[in-house]
Amino acid sequence: MSSVAKPVLPAEPALSPRSNSETAQVLAPVIWFGLLLVLCYLPILILLVNQWSNDEDMGHGFFVPIVAGYIAWQRKDELAGIESRPNYLGLALIIYAAFQGWIGTLGAELFLARTAFVEAVVGTVLYLGGWKALRILAFPLSLLVFMIPIPAVIYNQITFPLQLFASRVAADLLDLIGIPVLREGNVLELPSQKLSVVEACSGIRSLLSLTFLSLVYAYFFDNKTWMRWALLIATVPIAIAANAFRVTVTGIMSEIDTELAHGFMHTAQGWVIFMIALAILVGVHQLIDRIYKKVVRRAS
Repeated sequence: MSSVAKPVLPAEPALSPRSNSETAQVLAPVIWFGLLLVLCYLPILILLVNQWSNDEDMGHGFFVPIVAGYIAWQRKDELAGIESRPNYLGLALIIYAAFQGWIGTLGAELFLARTAFVEAVVGTVLYLGGWKALRILAFPLSLLVFMIPIPAVIYNQITFPLQLFASRVAADLLDLIGIPVLREGNVLELPSQKLSVVEACSGIRSLLSLTFLSLVYAYFFDNKTWMRWALLIATVPIAIAANAFRVTVTGIMSEIDTELAHGFMHTAQGWVIFMIALAILVGVHQLIDRIYKKVVRRAS
């Protein structure tokens, strides 16, 4: 029985990786626009970095662009897989951001000038890559908001109620454990000394840092978008409660030794309690995720 030989089809050529020249053509406009943005906004960025260095509430600002850049780099394969369609609406946003930054600089309105830089970055992504690229990079771009300090008007509206709450809770807890305390506003009168819950002890620092870390943590350890919002909401009571506990611990330590309420020990207490708050946030995530899996399992 004779057999008919099947024609041998030529093997499909393997997809060759993008050549260096093609990669350079893609990266060239990105690098060019990035350098132009940094150059144009350099005076604004210098003042911003100086505030990160001198303002303890904004110490996390140094990590924001690094983390956002790393997450954006992780998505480079997604960006390479889409068809780049530049959108001139992005160019309009860049021009608007330049005008806003100019107005903010003339009026010494730092928040207006600094947010203009973030808007310019968003506009650059939209102009070079289109809506698909902007959608892919939406999360790391949104993280850049955390490197901008809160305007002074809003900052003062937030910190003072937090100061009063922390001092009130601390006074109740100290009285509960037998330490006599007299509270007048945000000032605690203890037998050993007088403690003032100032702006630095309002908890805004831990609130901002914990909020940023909650989003980053949810991104790396959970792929559910709604979980980011859940942890973002959970950070508010956790940070406020942790700060009130910190003020209470400071009051207890001051009764042991007044020097423990100042200097290195006071700073160390803040770091320890912040790590405890971070651990609580991780525990809340595990609890929410466990409940979610049980609900899904029962529904299926």
